[in-house]
Amino acid sequence: MNSGAKVKVELGPTNRDRDAKVVQWLLEEGQPVVRAATLVDLLGREESDPDLRATRARVTRVGWARDQLRTQGPKGFWELREPKSLKGWIDFLYYPKYLSTNWRALVLADFGLDASDPRIKRIAELLFEFKLRLSSPFNFFHEEACVVGNTARMMTQFGYADDFRIRKLYDWLLEDQRKDGGWNCSHGTPGTLDVWEPLAAFASLPMSKRTSEMEAAISKGAEFYLRRRLFNEGPPYPPWLRLHYPNHYYYDILVGLDVLTQLGFAGDRRLQPALKLLTEKRRPDGTWQIDRLHPDVSGPQAAQYRKGVTPLRIEEPGKPSKWITLKALRAMKRVRDAG
Repeated sequence: MNSGAKVKVELGPTNRDRDAKVVQWLLEEGQPVVRAATLVDLLGREESDPDLRATRARVTRVGWARDQLRTQGPKGFWELREPKSLKGWIDFLYYPKYLSTNWRALVLADFGLDASDPRIKRIAELLFEFKLRLSSPFNFFHEEACVVGNTARMMTQFGYADDFRIRKLYDWLLEDQRKDGGWNCSHGTPGTLDVWEPLAAFASLPMSKRTSEMEAAISKGAEFYLRRRLFNEGPPYPPWLRLHYPNHYYYDILVGLDVLTQLGFAGDRRLQPALKLLTEKRRPDGTWQIDRLHPDVSGPQAAQYRKGVTPLRIEEPGKPSKWITLKALRAMKRVRDAG
């Protein structure tokens, strides 16, 4: 099948004409990352599908993934040079935010790349060498849950779910879950919606690789989010109601909807308030936009979060976003399918 051919679209009893046009927009050849995910997640194509295989073959040659990989250094990292001090080695791969290796690798994992590509394999080797080695001066094994969850998810998506070092990250996520079912990056505190990364890490694991302890943690974690309707935790927090990509370690309602529906809770009625907010954010043409680039934060610590940070820009805020539209339609399709 020609990868540029029109694809029959069936999304259920919504505005069919508008949705069909939006899906055809997502299927445009200029962003094979989005086209591949649309074929699988919205149109149900199998991995053996010739169109999907042809699209996947173009992912690193055209569009966003190529844009990230073409600036990768010959040794596999994006930093300008290797560190010359102990502090530099501790910060290596993680700073500066959000243009260094860790943050770009998270995006490439989201885009479906894995270690079958030698450039991704080199990133994974760097992470194993500098961040996942017990003798390293800064390893991730007992770090904050957001760091551990992001790393576990990324390395699982890269194809390392069975590596003992990645299983060790998951063990820490189980140990660090709070009594209320959530996670937090502060010691001795209850869970918070802000720390979504552990659930996202578990969602990246195939069910066949999840232990009974993991399934119990998923159930408790999902209930933590569902009790709060995905955004009701203390005073209203505007950034949670805006849509972003890349997310880095920040939360919003689409992050919550994507993770909860992926984990099998799409049929829970407590998702409805967040789904209503997401629907209200849809543009008249049927697309969604990126509202802000991170760091999008409110409150007394906002200046601290923004200091010395350069946003990682994949799409322009305020314009129709293929990635946000894909994620929104995917979450809504899971909900319809569960109904």
